[in-house]
Amino acid sequence: MSEIVMPRLSDSMEEGVILSWLKSVGDEIAVGDEIVEIETDKANMAYEADVAGTLTEILAQEGDTLPIGAPIARIGDGAGEGDGEGSEAAPAGPVGAVPPQPAVAKASSAVGPPTPPPADEEPEVADGAGAGEEAPKDERVKASPLARRLAKEKGIDLSGVAGSGPGGRVVKADVEAAAAATPTPQEGVAEAAAGAPASSSAAEAPETAKGIVTVEELSKLQQVVARRMSESKATAPHFNLQAEIDMTAAVEGRKKLKELAGEGEVVPTFNDMVVKACALALKEFPRANGSYKEGRFELYSRVNVGVAVAAQDALVVPTVFDADKKGLREISADTKRVAAKVRDGSITPPELSGGTFTVSNLGMFGIANFQAVINTPQAGILAVGALGPKPVVDDSGTVVARQIMGVTLACDHRILYGADGAQFLARIRALLEEPISLAL
Repeated sequence: MSEIVMPRLSDSMEEGVILSWLKSVGDEIAVGDEIVEIETDKANMAYEADVAGTLTEILAQEGDTLPIGAPIARIGDGAGEGDGEGSEAAPAGPVGAVPPQPAVAKASSAVGPPTPPPADEEPEVADGAGAGEEAPKDERVKASPLARRLAKEKGIDLSGVAGSGPGGRVVKADVEAAAAATPTPQEGVAEAAAGAPASSSAAEAPETAKGIVTVEELSKLQQVVARRMSESKATAPHFNLQAEIDMTAAVEGRKKLKELAGEGEVVPTFNDMVVKACALALKEFPRANGSYKEGRFELYSRVNVGVAVAAQDALVVPTVFDADKKGLREISADTKRVAAKVRDGSITPPELSGGTFTVSNLGMFGIANFQAVINTPQAGILAVGALGPKPVVDDSGTVVARQIMGVTLACDHRILYGADGAQFLARIRALLEEPISLAL
Protein backbone atom coordinates (compact mmCIF):
# COMPACT_ATOMS: atom_id res chain seq x y z
CA MET A 1 0.00 0.00 0.00
CA SER A 2 1.26 3.50 -0.85
CA GLU A 3 0.48 6.85 0.68
CA ILE A 4 -0.31 10.05 -1.18
CA VAL A 5 1.04 12.99 0.79
CA MET A 6 0.55 16.75 0.64
CA PRO A 7 3.41 17.90 -1.66
CA ARG A 8 5.47 21.08 -1.53
CA LEU A 9 4.95 22.98 -4.75
CA SER A 10 6.66 26.28 -4.06
CA ASP A 11 9.32 27.70 -1.78
CA SER A 12 6.67 29.58 0.21
CA MET A 13 4.11 26.78 0.51
CA GLU A 14 3.67 25.43 4.03
CA GLU A 15 0.26 23.77 3.80
CA GLY A 16 -2.50 23.00 1.33
CA VAL A 17 -6.30 22.75 1.31
CA ILE A 18 -8.18 19.77 -0.14
CA LEU A 19 -10.68 21.34 -2.56
CA SER A 20 -12.27 18.26 -4.08
CA TRP A 21 -11.62 14.56 -4.54
CA LEU A 22 -11.76 13.53 -8.17
CA LYS A 23 -11.76 9.80 -7.32
CA SER A 24 -13.75 7.77 -4.78
CA VAL A 25 -12.76 4.95 -2.44
CA GLY A 26 -12.75 1.71 -4.46
CA ASP A 27 -11.85 3.37 -7.76
CA GLU A 28 -9.03 1.85 -9.79
CA ILE A 29 -6.18 4.34 -10.20
CA ALA A 30 -3.80 4.39 -13.15
CA VAL A 31 -0.50 6.23 -13.22
CA GLY A 32 -1.26 9.79 -14.31
CA ASP A 33 -4.88 9.81 -13.15
CA GLU A 34 -5.98 13.05 -11.54
CA ILE A 35 -7.13 12.15 -8.05
CA VAL A 36 -7.47 15.34 -6.03
CA GLU A 37 -7.59 19.12 -6.42
CA ILE A 38 -5.53 21.07 -3.88
CA GLU A 39 -5.42 24.80 -3.15
CA THR A 40 -1.84 25.91 -2.54
CA ASP A 41 -0.55 29.32 -1.56
CA LYS A 42 -0.25 30.24 -5.23
CA ALA A 43 -2.70 28.25 -7.32
CA ASN A 44 -5.36 25.54 -7.40
CA MET A 45 -3.93 22.35 -8.84
CA ALA A 46 -5.13 18.89 -9.85
CA TYR A 47 -2.68 16.15 -8.94
CA GLU A 48 -1.81 12.91 -10.68
CA ALA A 49 -1.01 9.54 -9.13
CA ASP A 50 2.49 8.16 -9.61
CA VAL A 51 1.39 4.64 -8.64
CA ALA A 52 -1.38 2.37 -9.90
CA GLY A 53 -3.83 0.47 -7.72
CA THR A 54 -7.08 0.89 -5.86
CA LEU A 55 -7.94 3.99 -3.82
CA THR A 56 -8.47 2.25 -0.48
CA GLU A 57 -8.76 5.19 1.90
CA ILE A 58 -9.27 8.95 1.84
CA LEU A 59 -7.54 10.43 4.89
CA ALA A 60 -8.26 14.13 4.30
CA GLN A 61 -11.74 15.42 3.57
CA GLU A 62 -12.70 18.34 1.36
CA GLY A 63 -11.95 21.61 3.11
CA ASP A 64 -9.22 20.13 5.32
CA THR A 65 -5.96 22.07 5.63
CA LEU A 66 -2.85 19.92 6.05
CA PRO A 67 0.87 20.63 6.33
CA ILE A 68 3.40 19.55 3.73
CA GLY A 69 4.11 15.81 3.92
CA ALA A 70 0.88 14.88 5.72
CA PRO A 71 -0.82 11.74 4.31
CA ILE A 72 -4.03 12.50 2.43
CA ALA A 73 -4.91 9.11 0.90
CA ARG A 74 -3.80 5.51 0.50
CA ILE A 75 -3.61 3.45 -2.68
CA GLY A 76 -3.58 -0.35 -2.51
CA ASP A 77 -1.83 -2.70 -4.91
CA GLY A 78 -4.94 -3.37 -6.96
CA ALA A 79 -7.45 -6.18 -7.18
CA GLY A 80 -6.29 -7.86 -3.98
CA GLU A 81 -6.86 -4.80 -1.82
CA GLY A 82 -9.86 -2.63 -1.15
CA ASP A 83 -12.27 -4.54 -3.40
CA GLY A 84 -15.80 -4.81 -2.20
CA GLU A 85 -18.43 -2.15 -1.84
CA GLY A 86 -17.67 0.64 0.58
CA SER A 87 -14.50 -1.11 1.75
CA GLU A 88 -12.15 0.79 3.97
CA ALA A 89 -8.36 0.63 4.05
CA ALA A 90 -7.03 -2.90 3.61
CA PRO A 91 -4.66 -4.32 6.23
CA ALA A 92 -1.03 -3.37 5.82
CA GLY A 93 -0.11 -7.00 5.05
CA PRO A 94 1.57 -9.88 6.83
CA VAL A 95 4.91 -9.65 8.60
CA GLY A 96 7.69 -9.80 6.05
CA ALA A 97 5.74 -8.09 3.31
CA VAL A 98 7.46 -5.40 1.28
CA PRO A 99 7.16 -2.13 3.24
CA PRO A 100 4.96 0.53 1.65
CA GLN A 101 6.65 3.17 -0.49
CA PRO A 102 5.26 6.72 -0.40
CA ALA A 103 3.70 7.89 -3.61
CA VAL A 104 4.64 11.32 -4.84
CA ALA A 105 1.82 13.54 -6.04
CA LYS A 106 2.74 15.98 -8.76
CA ALA A 107 1.16 18.84 -10.63
CA SER A 108 -1.06 17.78 -13.46
CA SER A 109 0.12 18.62 -16.95
CA ALA A 110 -3.40 18.25 -18.27
CA VAL A 111 -5.26 21.25 -19.58
CA GLY A 112 -7.47 21.35 -16.54
CA PRO A 113 -8.83 19.25 -13.68
CA PRO A 114 -11.98 17.21 -14.22
CA THR A 115 -15.32 18.52 -13.14
CA PRO A 116 -16.34 17.31 -9.65
CA PRO A 117 -19.55 15.26 -9.32
CA PRO A 118 -22.89 17.06 -8.88
CA ALA A 119 -23.46 18.72 -5.54
CA ASP A 120 -25.96 16.10 -4.37
CA GLU A 121 -23.34 13.34 -4.79
CA GLU A 122 -20.46 15.14 -3.07
CA PRO A 123 -21.18 13.97 0.51
CA GLU A 124 -20.96 10.34 -0.67
CA VAL A 125 -17.60 10.97 -2.30
CA ALA A 126 -16.29 12.84 0.72
CA ASP A 127 -17.29 10.00 3.05
CA GLY A 128 -15.72 7.38 0.80
CA ALA A 129 -19.07 5.84 -0.22
CA GLY A 130 -20.56 5.37 -3.68
CA ALA A 131 -17.42 3.63 -4.97
CA GLY A 132 -17.48 3.02 -8.68
CA GLU A 133 -20.49 5.29 -9.28
CA GLU A 134 -18.39 8.22 -10.48
CA ALA A 135 -18.65 9.19 -14.15
CA PRO A 136 -15.81 7.86 -16.33
CA LYS A 137 -12.88 10.20 -16.71
CA ASP A 138 -13.53 10.61 -20.45
CA GLU A 139 -16.94 12.14 -19.64
CA ARG A 140 -15.53 14.84 -17.37
CA VAL A 141 -15.54 18.41 -18.62
CA LYS A 142 -12.20 20.19 -18.91
CA ALA A 143 -12.39 23.38 -16.86
CA SER A 144 -10.12 25.64 -14.86
CA PRO A 145 -10.38 25.42 -11.06
CA LEU A 146 -11.75 28.97 -10.94
CA ALA A 147 -14.39 28.13 -13.54
CA ARG A 148 -15.46 25.01 -11.67
CA ARG A 149 -15.73 26.87 -8.38
CA LEU A 150 -17.73 29.67 -10.00
CA ALA A 151 -20.02 27.15 -11.71
CA LYS A 152 -20.70 25.46 -8.39
CA GLU A 153 -21.55 28.81 -6.77
CA LYS A 154 -23.92 29.77 -9.60
CA GLY A 155 -25.45 26.32 -10.06
CA ILE A 156 -24.20 26.01 -13.64
CA ASP A 157 -23.88 22.53 -15.20
CA LEU A 158 -20.47 22.58 -16.89
CA SER A 159 -21.45 19.79 -19.29
CA GLY A 160 -23.66 22.29 -21.09
CA VAL A 161 -21.05 25.08 -21.26
CA ALA A 162 -18.95 25.53 -24.40
CA GLY A 163 -15.31 26.13 -23.49
CA SER A 164 -13.35 28.91 -25.19
CA GLY A 165 -10.01 28.02 -23.58
CA PRO A 166 -7.23 25.86 -25.05
CA GLY A 167 -8.53 22.46 -26.14
CA GLY A 168 -12.12 23.50 -25.40
CA ARG A 169 -11.38 24.14 -21.74
CA VAL A 170 -14.09 25.99 -19.83
CA VAL A 171 -12.75 29.20 -18.26
CA LYS A 172 -14.23 31.82 -15.97
CA ALA A 173 -15.63 33.95 -18.82
CA ASP A 174 -17.54 30.95 -20.20
CA VAL A 175 -19.25 30.32 -16.87
CA GLU A 176 -20.13 33.99 -16.44
CA ALA A 177 -21.62 34.05 -19.95
CA ALA A 178 -23.66 30.91 -19.23
CA ALA A 179 -24.89 32.37 -15.96
CA ALA A 180 -25.98 35.59 -17.69
CA ALA A 181 -27.78 33.65 -20.43
CA THR A 182 -29.48 31.16 -18.11
CA PRO A 183 -30.31 32.62 -14.70
CA THR A 184 -30.46 29.94 -12.02
CA PRO A 185 -32.88 29.89 -9.09
CA GLN A 186 -31.36 31.15 -5.85
CA GLU A 187 -32.47 30.42 -2.33
CA GLY A 188 -32.54 34.14 -1.69
CA VAL A 189 -35.32 34.61 -4.29
CA ALA A 190 -37.64 32.23 -2.47
CA GLU A 191 -36.83 33.86 0.86
CA ALA A 192 -37.51 37.30 -0.53
CA ALA A 193 -40.85 36.14 -1.95
CA ALA A 194 -41.79 34.85 1.50
CA GLY A 195 -40.87 38.19 3.06
CA ALA A 196 -37.60 36.91 4.51
CA PRO A 197 -34.30 38.71 3.99
CA ALA A 198 -32.65 37.81 0.65
CA SER A 199 -29.36 36.87 2.32
CA SER A 200 -29.49 34.64 5.36
CA SER A 201 -25.92 35.52 6.27
CA ALA A 202 -26.72 39.21 6.19
CA ALA A 203 -29.93 38.67 8.19
CA GLU A 204 -28.04 36.85 10.91
CA ALA A 205 -25.28 39.44 11.09
CA PRO A 206 -25.48 41.92 13.96
CA GLU A 207 -26.79 45.42 13.41
CA THR A 208 -24.21 48.00 14.50
CA ALA A 209 -23.60 51.71 14.13
CA LYS A 210 -21.88 50.80 10.86
CA GLY A 211 -24.91 48.90 9.61
CA ILE A 212 -25.12 45.17 9.02
CA VAL A 213 -21.73 43.49 9.39
CA THR A 214 -20.85 40.67 7.03
CA VAL A 215 -17.67 38.62 7.27
CA GLU A 216 -15.76 37.20 4.30
CA GLU A 217 -13.34 34.34 4.81
CA LEU A 218 -9.98 34.71 3.07
CA SER A 219 -8.93 32.19 0.46
CA LYS A 220 -5.63 30.40 0.95
CA LEU A 221 -4.03 32.77 -1.56
CA GLN A 222 -5.36 35.84 0.25
CA GLN A 223 -4.12 34.48 3.56
CA VAL A 224 -0.64 33.98 2.14
CA VAL A 225 -0.58 37.45 0.56
CA ALA A 226 -1.64 39.04 3.87
CA ARG A 227 0.93 37.07 5.85
CA ARG A 228 3.82 37.66 3.47
CA MET A 229 3.15 41.38 3.08
CA SER A 230 2.96 41.78 6.86
CA GLU A 231 6.21 39.86 7.28
CA SER A 232 7.85 41.94 4.57
CA LYS A 233 7.02 45.27 6.20
CA ALA A 234 7.92 43.93 9.65
CA THR A 235 11.24 42.30 8.74
CA ALA A 236 12.59 44.10 5.66
CA PRO A 237 13.61 47.74 6.36
CA HIS A 238 12.14 49.46 3.31
CA PHE A 239 13.37 52.72 1.84
CA ASN A 240 12.00 54.25 -1.35
CA LEU A 241 13.63 56.11 -4.22
CA GLN A 242 11.50 58.09 -6.68
CA ALA A 243 12.37 59.19 -10.19
CA GLU A 244 10.76 60.48 -13.37
CA ILE A 245 11.70 58.82 -16.65
CA ASP A 246 11.44 60.57 -20.03
CA MET A 247 9.72 57.93 -22.17
CA THR A 248 9.36 60.12 -25.27
CA ALA A 249 11.82 58.06 -27.33
CA ALA A 250 10.17 54.84 -26.11
CA VAL A 251 6.73 56.13 -27.14
CA GLU A 252 7.99 57.04 -30.60
CA GLY A 253 9.83 53.73 -30.94
CA ARG A 254 6.76 51.70 -30.01
CA LYS A 255 4.66 53.69 -32.49
CA LYS A 256 7.06 52.69 -35.26
CA LEU A 257 6.98 49.06 -34.13
CA LYS A 258 3.19 49.07 -34.37
CA GLU A 259 3.35 50.52 -37.90
CA LEU A 260 5.84 47.86 -39.03
CA ALA A 261 4.23 44.93 -37.23
CA GLY A 262 2.51 42.34 -39.36
CA GLU A 263 -0.95 40.96 -38.65
CA GLY A 264 -0.94 39.04 -35.38
CA GLU A 265 2.64 40.07 -34.57
CA VAL A 266 3.36 40.87 -30.92
CA VAL A 267 4.06 44.53 -30.15
CA PRO A 268 5.83 45.03 -26.80
CA THR A 269 4.10 47.22 -24.22
CA PHE A 270 5.81 49.89 -22.16
CA ASN A 271 5.69 47.52 -19.21
CA ASP A 272 7.57 44.94 -21.28
CA MET A 273 10.23 47.60 -21.84
CA VAL A 274 10.40 48.23 -18.10
CA VAL A 275 10.84 44.49 -17.43
CA LYS A 276 13.66 44.31 -19.99
CA ALA A 277 15.37 47.44 -18.61
CA CYS A 278 15.18 46.06 -15.08
CA ALA A 279 16.60 42.73 -16.24
CA LEU A 280 19.60 44.36 -17.90
CA ALA A 281 20.22 46.58 -14.87
CA LEU A 282 19.91 43.61 -12.50
CA LYS A 283 22.71 41.89 -14.39
CA GLU A 284 24.94 44.90 -13.74
CA PHE A 285 23.96 45.24 -10.06
CA PRO A 286 24.16 41.73 -8.52
CA ARG A 287 22.90 42.78 -5.09
CA ALA A 288 19.67 44.07 -6.62
CA ASN A 289 19.28 40.55 -8.03
CA GLY A 290 19.84 38.94 -4.65
CA SER A 291 18.42 38.43 -1.17
CA TYR A 292 19.39 39.00 2.44
CA LYS A 293 19.04 35.71 4.32
CA GLU A 294 20.20 34.90 7.84
CA GLY A 295 23.05 37.40 7.90
CA ARG A 296 24.29 36.61 4.39
CA PHE A 297 23.80 37.89 0.85
CA GLU A 298 22.46 35.40 -1.71
CA LEU A 299 23.28 36.47 -5.27
CA TYR A 300 21.56 34.73 -8.17
CA SER A 301 23.01 33.93 -11.59
CA ARG A 302 19.60 33.93 -13.32
CA VAL A 303 17.57 37.11 -13.75
CA ASN A 304 13.89 36.21 -13.29
CA VAL A 305 11.55 39.18 -13.17
CA GLY A 306 8.16 38.80 -11.51
CA VAL A 307 5.25 40.79 -12.98
CA ALA A 308 2.43 41.61 -10.55
CA VAL A 309 -0.99 40.65 -11.97
CA ALA A 310 -4.36 41.38 -10.36
CA ALA A 311 -6.24 38.09 -9.96
CA GLN A 312 -9.71 37.61 -8.49
CA ASP A 313 -9.54 39.36 -5.09
CA ALA A 314 -5.77 38.79 -4.84
CA LEU A 315 -2.39 39.76 -6.27
CA VAL A 316 -0.37 37.09 -8.08
CA VAL A 317 3.20 37.45 -9.36
CA PRO A 318 4.09 35.12 -12.27
CA THR A 319 7.70 35.01 -13.39
CA VAL A 320 9.42 35.93 -16.66
CA PHE A 321 12.47 33.66 -16.50
CA ASP A 322 15.87 34.76 -17.86
CA ALA A 323 14.44 38.13 -18.86
CA ASP A 324 17.92 39.53 -19.47
CA LYS A 325 18.45 37.01 -22.29
CA LYS A 326 15.08 37.48 -23.98
CA GLY A 327 14.08 40.01 -26.60
CA LEU A 328 11.20 42.42 -26.07
CA ARG A 329 8.78 40.38 -28.17
CA GLU A 330 9.58 37.21 -26.24
CA ILE A 331 9.11 39.01 -22.93
CA SER A 332 5.81 40.41 -24.19
CA ALA A 333 4.58 36.96 -25.27
CA ASP A 334 5.63 35.43 -21.93
CA THR A 335 3.92 38.18 -19.93
CA LYS A 336 0.65 37.93 -21.87
CA ARG A 337 0.63 34.14 -21.53
CA VAL A 338 1.16 34.00 -17.76
CA ALA A 339 -1.19 36.94 -17.11
CA ALA A 340 -3.97 35.13 -19.00
CA LYS A 341 -3.31 31.97 -16.97
CA VAL A 342 -3.51 33.94 -13.73
CA ARG A 343 -6.89 35.37 -14.69
CA ASP A 344 -8.43 32.05 -15.75
CA GLY A 345 -7.00 30.22 -12.75
CA SER A 346 -4.74 27.84 -14.71
CA ILE A 347 -1.38 29.24 -13.56
CA THR A 348 0.91 26.61 -12.01
CA PRO A 349 3.23 26.97 -8.99
CA PRO A 350 6.44 26.62 -11.06
CA GLU A 351 5.33 29.66 -13.09
CA LEU A 352 4.97 31.64 -9.85
CA SER A 353 8.31 30.65 -8.33
CA GLY A 354 11.94 31.61 -8.80
CA GLY A 355 11.51 35.39 -9.10
CA THR A 356 14.55 37.52 -8.21
CA PHE A 357 12.94 40.98 -8.63
CA THR A 358 9.41 42.30 -9.16
CA VAL A 359 7.75 44.98 -11.30
CA SER A 360 4.32 46.30 -10.25
CA ASN A 361 2.48 48.64 -12.61
CA LEU A 362 -0.63 50.65 -11.68
CA GLY A 363 -0.19 53.24 -14.38
CA MET A 364 -3.17 51.92 -16.34
CA PHE A 365 -5.36 53.08 -13.44
CA GLY A 366 -4.06 56.64 -13.65
CA ILE A 367 -1.85 56.32 -10.55
CA ALA A 368 1.00 58.80 -10.91
CA ASN A 369 3.24 57.18 -8.30
CA PHE A 370 3.01 54.68 -5.46
CA GLN A 371 5.13 52.69 -3.04
CA ALA A 372 5.00 48.90 -3.36
CA VAL A 373 5.76 46.32 -0.66
CA ILE A 374 8.83 44.19 -1.37
CA ASN A 375 8.10 40.60 -2.36
CA THR A 376 10.48 39.08 0.17
CA PRO A 377 13.09 37.71 0.15
CA GLN A 378 13.80 39.78 -2.95
CA ALA A 379 15.97 42.88 -2.57
CA GLY A 380 13.57 45.29 -4.23
CA ILE A 381 10.46 46.04 -6.25
CA LEU A 382 9.85 48.72 -8.89
CA ALA A 383 6.47 50.47 -8.76
CA VAL A 384 5.51 51.98 -12.13
CA GLY A 385 3.05 54.85 -12.44
CA ALA A 386 1.14 56.43 -15.30
CA LEU A 387 2.83 57.62 -18.49
CA GLY A 388 1.67 60.89 -20.00
CA PRO A 389 2.70 64.30 -21.36
CA LYS A 390 4.21 66.82 -18.97
CA PRO A 391 5.79 70.25 -19.50
CA VAL A 392 9.58 70.06 -19.32
CA VAL A 393 12.24 72.74 -19.75
CA ASP A 394 14.79 71.58 -22.34
CA ASP A 395 18.47 72.53 -22.59
CA SER A 396 17.63 75.73 -24.49
CA GLY A 397 15.24 76.90 -21.80
CA THR A 398 12.15 76.18 -23.87
CA VAL A 399 9.14 74.52 -22.29
CA VAL A 400 8.24 71.41 -24.28
CA ALA A 401 5.86 68.49 -23.78
CA ARG A 402 7.58 65.20 -22.97
CA GLN A 403 6.17 61.75 -22.18
CA ILE A 404 7.01 61.26 -18.49
CA MET A 405 6.57 58.18 -16.34
CA GLY A 406 6.94 58.14 -12.55
CA VAL A 407 8.62 55.19 -10.83
CA THR A 408 9.44 54.29 -7.22
CA LEU A 409 12.05 51.73 -6.26
CA ALA A 410 11.54 50.09 -2.84
CA CYS A 411 14.76 48.59 -1.47
CA ASP A 412 15.60 46.23 1.38
CA HIS A 413 18.20 48.29 3.24
CA ARG A 414 19.90 45.15 4.51
CA ILE A 415 21.26 44.38 1.04
CA LEU A 416 20.68 47.52 -1.07
CA TYR A 417 22.04 50.70 0.47
CA GLY A 418 21.10 54.22 -0.61
CA ALA A 419 23.85 54.70 -3.20
CA ASP A 420 23.37 51.15 -4.56
CA GLY A 421 19.65 51.68 -5.05
CA ALA A 422 20.16 55.13 -6.61
CA GLN A 423 22.70 53.83 -9.14
CA PHE A 424 20.50 50.84 -9.98
CA LEU A 425 17.46 53.08 -10.59
CA ALA A 426 19.56 55.52 -12.62
CA ARG A 427 20.62 52.65 -14.88
CA ILE A 428 16.98 51.60 -15.42
CA ARG A 429 16.12 55.18 -16.32
CA ALA A 430 19.04 55.46 -18.77
CA LEU A 431 18.04 52.24 -20.53
CA LEU A 432 14.43 53.38 -20.94
CA GLU A 433 15.35 56.87 -22.12
CA GLU A 434 17.53 55.32 -24.85
CA PRO A 435 15.30 52.36 -25.76
CA ILE A 436 17.48 51.23 -28.65
CA SER A 437 19.70 49.70 -25.94
CA LEU A 438 16.86 47.35 -24.99
CA ALA A 439 17.03 45.73 -28.42
CA LEU A 440 20.81 45.20 -28.47
